[in-house]
Amino acid sequence: MKLSFKSRIVSVLAVTALSGTVMVGAPTVASAAPQCVTANFVTQCAGVGADGAPYSFIAPANFNGTVFIWSHGIRPAINIPATLAPVGPYTITNAAEPAPGAASGDLSVINKLVASGYGVAGSGFSRQGINTTEALAANKELIATFKTKFPTTNSVVAWGASLGALHSQMLAEKNPELVDGVILGCPAANPQDALISYFGDALWGFKALFDPTIKAGGYSTDPVVRQQEQLANIGKVLVVLGKLSAGLTSGAWPDTASPAGKALAAAGIPSRSALLTVGLMAGIPTRSKNVDGTSGPTGATETYPLAIAPAVAILQNMGTVGVAGSLLIADGELLAGGKVYDNTKTDYAARVAIDADLFGFALSGNSAVAGILGALAATPRETADAAAVAKVPGLVGLSGKITKPTVIFQAESDEYTPSSVVQWYIDTYAEQFADEKMAAMTEAKKSRSYVAPTNNLITLWAKTAPSYSKFTAAGSPDLSAPAGAGTGHCLFTSAQWLAAADLVVAAIEDGKLPLGGKIRTTARKAGLSYDNDFRVPTFRALE
Repeated sequence: MKLSFKSRIVSVLAVTALSGTVMVGAPTVASAAPQCVTANFVTQCAGVGADGAPYSFIAPANFNGTVFIWSHGIRPAINIPATLAPVGPYTITNAAEPAPGAASGDLSVINKLVASGYGVAGSGFSRQGINTTEALAANKELIATFKTKFPTTNSVVAWGASLGALHSQMLAEKNPELVDGVILGCPAANPQDALISYFGDALWGFKALFDPTIKAGGYSTDPVVRQQEQLANIGKVLVVLGKLSAGLTSGAWPDTASPAGKALAAAGIPSRSALLTVGLMAGIPTRSKNVDGTSGPTGATETYPLAIAPAVAILQNMGTVGVAGSLLIADGELLAGGKVYDNTKTDYAARVAIDADLFGFALSGNSAVAGILGALAATPRETADAAAVAKVPGLVGLSGKITKPTVIFQAESDEYTPSSVVQWYIDTYAEQFADEKMAAMTEAKKSRSYVAPTNNLITLWAKTAPSYSKFTAAGSPDLSAPAGAGTGHCLFTSAQWLAAADLVVAAIEDGKLPLGGKIRTTARKAGLSYDNDFRVPTFRALE
């Protein structure tokens, strides 16, 4: 794939003008033919699918036959008021989104792809929240609709971010005949309910120590009450985070602490040590958008990274994890018909032991760790409904099998979809590829001709920078500073999305993924790393 603008009849300015000012009105009747407008050699269409999901797509007059089908990330399934800032205000929307960045008004990916002869398309989906069933149906219908409008279509690239990446992988797994290449950015996946455990463990830890009224599951089946409970839970998490922030240096505990938490406070164990313990047992990254774990303010450059920084990183990351967990677990219970989070058999002591020595100073020593784990062990656990848990794989389950040229890219310290998700993809594909090689060797014994299997996976990393923290004059971490490299959720640039597109289309055209030199050069120019020896920890829930 060459994103060159030479000899193209489409001008970037023309596409920008069209994409920036026109999104033709969708038909009011579901499944009606899309309404299209052509201007400056670009056709832009909008429509409504069979389930009422709006969609849009764009293609140039010199369409080269390849279309990118975009799946956007998760959007909350409930309205969130401004009183829950910075989470709110948010109003449910199912606006169509045809490419990365489009929702925020960044049209650079659309412009470059369309100017190079490619088509772009995306649905808004009929349901927000956990919507894999709806997304699969919408994407299949969208591909058919696009091909009807542009019958010269010969290749489809499914790409998405976060939950949208799960949509893309699910499309490739369930309907491989529709997909020729896959791009997964900051992907969500749920191997053996690992993401449920990730969010649930964090919320349960907060409930056990900092506010016993926080929910880790068990929401009402009444839709109005359930929404009220979700909003209340988000509010409680935000309150606890504020109180923990105020007590980071002193070690003071929030006044909402559970009896177990208050006993730990009476024993002189700092709240930041308990906070870090919760983060470690859930698997939350110990580096965040503004905390690198190695820097400190003037006068505390040695002690701060060891004693305070890990808890600050967990605190910042928990803002995302606690809110997301409150939304996702409740939505999952709604779809599955019962409680889906269960920690009755979880060994938190074993999980924390993995990193206890590394973070010994921040955890306040072995005695403090033992006290915190003892408090957690004495706290009642959450029991899921077996029938509901059995439905989870059908809602969000993936095999991880890769049969199409696939590029995955991920930030090392993503707090929302942990990098452990990508490690699961890598390890799963390694087993798959080993089996394919064994099958090829077995076949070679019969045919006396060995045909090596084709590698279909490239993984690119945004590695976390060693140092990026900034501090205020008062010595506090500056949480308003730009996020450090390799941190945050889906903070990818247009150049990085286009780099992935370059690699996948090259694989479709050549029948195999590019060689390592091409991959490394493409990744480096986009600020990513191609390193097959790089590994991140697996899910705590799978250890």
